[in-house]
Amino acid sequence: MEEETKTLEIVKARSDKREYRRIILKNSLTVLLISDPETDKCAASMDVGVGNYSDPEGLEGLAHFLEHMLFYASEKYPEEDSYSKFITEHGGITNAFTSSEHTNYYFDVNPDSFEEALDRFAQFFIKPLMSPDATTREIKAVDSEYQKNLLSDGWRMSQLEKHLSSKDHPFHKFSTGNWNTLEVRPKEKGLDTRQELLKFYKEYYSANIMHLVLYGKDSLDISQKLVENKFQEILNINRSHVRFIGQPCSPEYLQIFVKAVPITEGHKLRVTWPITPGTLHYKMAPSGYLSHLIGHEGEGSIFYILKKLGWASSLWAGGSDCAHEFAFFQVEIELTDAGHEHCQEIVGLVFKYIDLLQQSGAQKWIFDELSCMGETHFHYQDKIPPIDSILGVSFNMRLYPPEDWLVGALPEKFNSDIIQVLLDELNSNNVRIFWASKKFEGNTDMSEPWYGTSFSVEKITSCQIQQWKESVCEKQLQLPAPNMFIPSDLSLKNILDKAGVPFVLRKSQYSRLWYKPDTAFCFPKAYIKIDFNCPHSRVSPESVVLTCLFSRLVMDYLNEYAYYADVAGLYYGVSNYYEGFQVTLVGYNHKMRILLETIIEGIAKFEVKPDRFSVMKELLIKDYQNLKFQQPYQLAKYYCSLALQYPTFPWKDELEVLHHLEADDLVQFYPLMLSRVFLECFIAGNLEPTEAEKMVQYTEDIFFSGTRPISDALFTSQHLTHRVVKLKKGINYCYATEGLNPSDENSALVHYIQVHQDDSVMNIMLQLFALIAKQPAFHQLRTVEQLGYITSLALRNFSGVYGVQFIVQSTIKGPRHLDSRTKAFLKMFENKLYEMSSHEFKSNVNALIEMKLEKFKNLHEESAFYWCEIASGTLKFDRIEHEVAALKQLTQEQFIDFFNERIKVGAPRKKAVSVFVYGNSHLSEYEADKSELVAPEFLQIEDICSFRRSRPLYGSFKGGLGHMKA
Repeated sequence: MEEETKTLEIVKARSDKREYRRIILKNSLTVLLISDPETDKCAASMDVGVGNYSDPEGLEGLAHFLEHMLFYASEKYPEEDSYSKFITEHGGITNAFTSSEHTNYYFDVNPDSFEEALDRFAQFFIKPLMSPDATTREIKAVDSEYQKNLLSDGWRMSQLEKHLSSKDHPFHKFSTGNWNTLEVRPKEKGLDTRQELLKFYKEYYSANIMHLVLYGKDSLDISQKLVENKFQEILNINRSHVRFIGQPCSPEYLQIFVKAVPITEGHKLRVTWPITPGTLHYKMAPSGYLSHLIGHEGEGSIFYILKKLGWASSLWAGGSDCAHEFAFFQVEIELTDAGHEHCQEIVGLVFKYIDLLQQSGAQKWIFDELSCMGETHFHYQDKIPPIDSILGVSFNMRLYPPEDWLVGALPEKFNSDIIQVLLDELNSNNVRIFWASKKFEGNTDMSEPWYGTSFSVEKITSCQIQQWKESVCEKQLQLPAPNMFIPSDLSLKNILDKAGVPFVLRKSQYSRLWYKPDTAFCFPKAYIKIDFNCPHSRVSPESVVLTCLFSRLVMDYLNEYAYYADVAGLYYGVSNYYEGFQVTLVGYNHKMRILLETIIEGIAKFEVKPDRFSVMKELLIKDYQNLKFQQPYQLAKYYCSLALQYPTFPWKDELEVLHHLEADDLVQFYPLMLSRVFLECFIAGNLEPTEAEKMVQYTEDIFFSGTRPISDALFTSQHLTHRVVKLKKGINYCYATEGLNPSDENSALVHYIQVHQDDSVMNIMLQLFALIAKQPAFHQLRTVEQLGYITSLALRNFSGVYGVQFIVQSTIKGPRHLDSRTKAFLKMFENKLYEMSSHEFKSNVNALIEMKLEKFKNLHEESAFYWCEIASGTLKFDRIEHEVAALKQLTQEQFIDFFNERIKVGAPRKKAVSVFVYGNSHLSEYEADKSELVAPEFLQIEDICSFRRSRPLYGSFKGGLGHMKA
């Protein structure tokens, strides 16, 4: 096929300065080129038109396994893992995922390394090496990934839905694979998994069913030549796009009511219908229209009624396009205990609302609102990192014509008939109902084969659903009101002060306002953060829990009104925080002040409603109880944080007091919490200084004015600070504990090395170590030694105290062994460090400099950086410049000295803590290990709170009001 460059207009946002070009190479590979001369990162994504639906019978997970294998090596680059190593060492990240009908590979990297990275990437699809040794090891990695998911309710319920479908339809398949499907069963059948892998690759990996997105700094002409040079050799076997005709749910699997037993506490109801895929009518957006109405949370909605009755805590509705030929529409409701007792009535309410939509007919004004909001969002969308941008585009390339690759499914054309077709599919003959609750334990008669989920199935009829509808007496269901929060003024303010960093615009005994105008993005958006520093909110487990309940109830009370703002792109939150609670608003600035004043009034006039208090208490209890079902590595990270952060309370203490708290306790606590407050405020974006000042003045007036003010100013002595335990040099502390979930076979290690308190030179040396060691650690511990799927090395920042942590989760080895292998890696790395050439060292330094000099992509990203400096008290708004200057002066000798003094095994100034969490498969090692964890190798932590009391603390960067930097 002759090379084709098609000239067509790809619709792009008005604010988008990038250039785009679609080309088709001689091998029929479809490519979208993106030229962005201002980018700090280059990226690429290759979407291959085959996924797990094409797995051969008896080789479940083969497509996913192939995705793993392509990362290893190629004929041109035979060194194992050299691709990932190259990407990491040049400031980038790489990953991949396998879906039902496609597999996506992607990466980003610093611009000066893009061409070589592309060459390495292209070899995945030209001549990959899949050695027998690597094949065996990576089957173990796939199995480890499967083991990680075994106790995840998301994976379990998804597979249960697949299980209850036609066995001859690919939707029914088990998609991830494990040791059994990729090693044991194939051998029993006389199959060689590696040969099957090669066969699958040759059969499906054809250039004509691939889509490539290239995001570069160069011109389109240069990028086109690059693509032609690198990707032309991908073989085109003229593979036709795989299509899976027919719905996955035969009559046998419709009108079913499924009761399932989850792992976690709580009750979830999912009502789902097989539907026509929305991509067939994507400009009419029928699924988006119905999702908006059925999932609405304003007055008169399904959720509004359920919340009023105390039956639900959340509701989500939407379509999911599983494949080209079929899709599902789902309504998922999180039930309260009371709601669990009224499940059938809730299903009836859902169908009653669908009846309302049938009677009302498709409303053009509602569609026009959605179209207006969609268009505004598209044209004023925040710039995001290239790697995130290209993923969305490569996904769209499979579904839409080229002109809509950037737009996607934007609602443009109102068509009541198309909406009606979808609405008609949401009927009682076509429904599947899944109800998950631990209350069904012992009352089910079947088990899903891959994850072991217990369940039972009963058939239901349209007559039964009609009876459920009639049992609902609720007559308040109605369509939403017009959305007053849709912005109509998108003009940019003419702000004279073009400050490059935040500055204190206003200061009083009650508050301090940091202000930063938008000088970079030129969007009609703003960012507001108000931190309510309340000393009484953190004095005991009771006060922590009551503050949490308060913030949740404020959000709960605001929901019917403020949900409209959320829909219109004005996001808000009230959340508990280390020093009290905080209010956050992000989005279009036009009506931000209206929403802020409503939130402030809601806080000031807060009243405890006993019925809602009971619901929030119930949900919070479940949240605490479900902490024991989190992944063991997450539990290990929690224990590490608990050991180092002060003041904090163990979650078990907070759960214990929560059981005894009643509405009256919050009634008494609320005025005490707000009796003394300091407001730390940050306002940025498209707001004038006078607007920002008025917002803070309004907030001050509400809380501190009048004859009987709600709040008084803080005493200097009352300003809360969050402090960190200082570990002792030369000691490796160890905390060992059993996992909380007896069903979890996984054990986990967190090995944390505490290095220093915020300092430019130390910061960059630690960051450089993490950059250089990250990929070798992953390769050694995960790929070579196959210790576990979850393996990482990452920086960790506790309130300005910096360190680095190794995380490994494993079913194969216990925590003590994982710890020993982590230290063995550090010894191996020590040798590599000494062997590192000056050129390689300088290359890594330059990569880190490039990463640091990346510009903020949007207002939210910029504001989050500045707020972090304000919240921690470091106030280093010029941090990047200082750290880049320090990097340019750094010598290899200084870096090696740093490693030898603070990181390496046995380093004299090393401060470390290892957290061992023992899963069920390693409990036999627990007591033996504890008795052997003795000095000088380890110093055991028997009780975390006693340990914290025995250690000194780092000083805080935050002082009282009079001592804070301004």
